[in-house]
Amino acid sequence: EDTDLVFITAGMGGGTGTGAAPIVAEVAKEMGALTVGVVTRPFTFEGRRRTSQAEEGIAALGSRVDTLIVIPNNKLLSVISEQTPVQEAFKVADDILRQGVQGISDIITIPGLVNVDFADVRAVMADAGSALMGIGMGSGKSRAREAAVAAISSPLLESSIEGARGVVLNITGGSDLTLHEVNSAAETVYEVVDPNANIIFGAVIDDKLQGEIRITVIATGFTGEAQSAPKSVETPLNRRPIAPTPMPPTPKVEPKSRPGLDIPEFLQRRRFPRGPKE
Repeated sequence: EDTDLVFITAGMGGGTGTGAAPIVAEVAKEMGALTVGVVTRPFTFEGRRRTSQAEEGIAALGSRVDTLIVIPNNKLLSVISEQTPVQEAFKVADDILRQGVQGISDIITIPGLVNVDFADVRAVMADAGSALMGIGMGSGKSRAREAAVAAISSPLLESSIEGARGVVLNITGGSDLTLHEVNSAAETVYEVVDPNANIIFGAVIDDKLQGEIRITVIATGFTGEAQSAPKSVETPLNRRPIAPTPMPPTPKVEPKSRPGLDIPEFLQRRRFPRGPKE
């Protein structure tokens, strides 16, 4: 009771998380809490049955939370090395969930350069439906823009955040984080989302990040087209199938009934024209 924000995290596809998460979400939302689901979709190698159960669980959870962020574990294959052990890979997946939750909670609970009111976060995430999350790191002279670009083009994103109408932006850096860097990162995100998007951003200080900046972007409020799969480019050659050029029908040759078949004289003249008369 009296809880403003509830996070529900689970690895979908098994029994506990898939079955319990929707029930917990329903209770939390009935109590008036802003309910956010942050879950993972199983690796393909975990089998079709687990994948099917995960999709059913994600659908059930999506109808009971305000915002649902789904992290596809398969996307992790592009951000971890080939030598990463299986157990370590699952730890990476769990840490991504943690970063998603922390990216939202920190800008509310931790005082920073730019503080965010919970009501602002609720305005963006209440009844928002499906959301995308990107995380980026940056270092060096252009670290703010570098981190922002990495976040909005993160391998974890199943589709582009272009056109998002609601964004929660967390900019975290060490004590050397400047206001100009915050502005640079925010402008980079502004360039790709809807011009009229409701963007809530906070800047948090974490002394562990000296020399680095971490940016977490939660994007919501998509139209159906914005999250659609990339369309194939239509060219003059593939616009429509080219029908084969019709060939004239081959004359039907009547089988000879006997070797000594007589050929009419006018046909003989057509086939074997006579030479000029002497």
